[in-house]
Amino acid sequence: MKKGILMIAAVGAMLFTSCKDNSNASEKVKAENVETAAERDAQATVYPEISFEEAEHDFGNIPKGEEVEHTFQFTNTGKAPLVITNASSSCGCTVPTYPKNESIQPGETREMVVKFDGSGKGQVTKTVTLDANTEAGKERIRIKAFVESDENAS
Repeated sequence: MKKGILMIAAVGAMLFTSCKDNSNASEKVKAENVETAAERDAQATVYPEISFEEAEHDFGNIPKGEEVEHTFQFTNTGKAPLVITNASSSCGCTVPTYPKNESIQPGETREMVVKFDGSGKGQVTKTVTLDANTEAGKERIRIKAFVESDENAS
């Protein structure tokens, strides 16, 4: 019983003595560390920006089943390197080809080719979604065409 009381007293003494002098903790922070942290945090909020020459392309009238393609030009207009990790379309009839996991520096221009196989009929609009390290995380471009039916394709 005496050992238990002594142990509790020792633990209590360590708790009370270890907590003293924490009232001046803010005075112990070095000014240079605060400046370094502020610079790091400012850099963490800088994102690349992707700017397309055109965000939508219209192929016009195309015969059903005809394969067409368009090259989209884009530029990194941000202040950090741009990386596109994926590009997917709203259906299997549209296939994007993009610079995979390539670091595109600010001011650099690249191309993305989008192929469409002319499926469907009538007015068709397809969306290509890019996953990138931009602030939004996703960017979108569109293609559209009027797919003529077999009767109109004469």
